Amino acid sequence: MATQFAPNRYDSQREKLAQYFDGTAQKAWIDLTSNAKVSGIRATVRAGRDAMRAQLLGWLPEDLRRRDVLDAGCGTGSLSVEAACRGAVVTAIDVAQGLVDIAAERAPSYLGHGRIQWRVGDMLDPALGSFDHVVAMDSLIHYALPDMVWALSALARRCTGSILFTFAPYTPLLGAMHTVGKVFPRSDRSPAIVPIAESELRAALAQFEGWEVGRSGRISSGFYKSHAMELVKI
Repeated sequence: MATQFAPNRYDSQREKLAQYFDGTAQKAWIDLTSNAKVSGIRATVRAGRDAMRAQLLGWLPEDLRRRDVLDAGCGTGSLSVEAACRGAVVTAIDVAQGLVDIAAERAPSYLGHGRIQWRVGDMLDPALGSFDHVVAMDSLIHYALPDMVWALSALARRCTGSILFTFAPYTPLLGAMHTVGKVFPRSDRSPAIVPIAESELRAALAQFEGWEVGRSGRISSGFYKSHAMELVKI
């Protein structure tokens, strides 16, 4: 790995994300995750996110009754609602208060056998308890590889079944864009998406005792490019 993990760097990045999604990005994110009309570029991102959410939900058991699920970085709550409608007891947490508020407002009053507890804070907080399944859709894409792996190891200590997460797959173009973004920072820019080489990530995850990489799948829709991976308890 090119850099070593530092806990204060994870905390600092988390705070930047909270400020961004509760500030500059809140309105755009609310529109993106609704049926509101958006630009062509954002429409491709919306379609990509919908496809990614469907893929991750497809990797969970169809019957989630009596299963505890952590939606780590729940945003406006679409995945949480779908999991709860399949019977899951969902802890839905995000760093952005505004997005969680919208999620709670949008959630249907009737969820069948499922229920959702909406939380604001750190998805790695041990006080959240343990879970059968953890889903982190596009919530780790702003962290460098060592920090992402550290976060996944923290989640693994509180999970008994599977961890589903996404990362931004490294390509030469995305790598160049990331470098240029560092050279020319802009105050209103979102915290950078960090491209990760799949081979390096797999090598790091191979060191997780008691876990193995399961399914893997990439979604590419216009400007949305994200790769999902499954960690399975063995």
